[in-house]
Amino acid sequence: MDILYWIIIGITFLVSFIALIYPILPGVLFLAAGFVIYGLAFSFEPFTPFFIIVQVLLFISLFIVDYVGNAYAVKKKGGSKAALWGSTIGLIAGPFVIPVAGILLGPFIGAVVAEMIFQRKGLKLAVSIGIGTVLAFIGTTLIKVLTQAIMIGYFYFQVL
Repeated sequence: MDILYWIIIGITFLVSFIALIYPILPGVLFLAAGFVIYGLAFSFEPFTPFFIIVQVLLFISLFIVDYVGNAYAVKKKGGSKAALWGSTIGLIAGPFVIPVAGILLGPFIGAVVAEMIFQRKGLKLAVSIGIGTVLAFIGTTLIKVLTQAIMIGYFYFQVL
């Protein structure tokens, strides 16, 4: 039975990384689910107050990195809140509308279309803003991969 629990925990961790590509999945919740499953199946004893504080801070940082990274890139490129909303909608819809490439094309198209329609910006500026959102997405995704790997590594360090 222990092997089954470890497989389930591993799957929840894997899904948390898949959620970086399909943002409609609640990746952080799958990560937390792995911790809770371990606690229920084995013991919550390894989860010291320090462990919980570190994990909660890292969970919060995952949300902050996501929002701040995209908002900063849009603002730096001269974009508006419309571009931020457009890129977010594109990020969620893109992978489903255009499999594989949609993860990058979705936020780009969303930001460009939003800027051109709602802010009446020219194509050149809108494309620049769209490129900024894609670069921000790539950068924040890399940071989130590293953060999640640290969280999982720290989890294994505590429990093994």
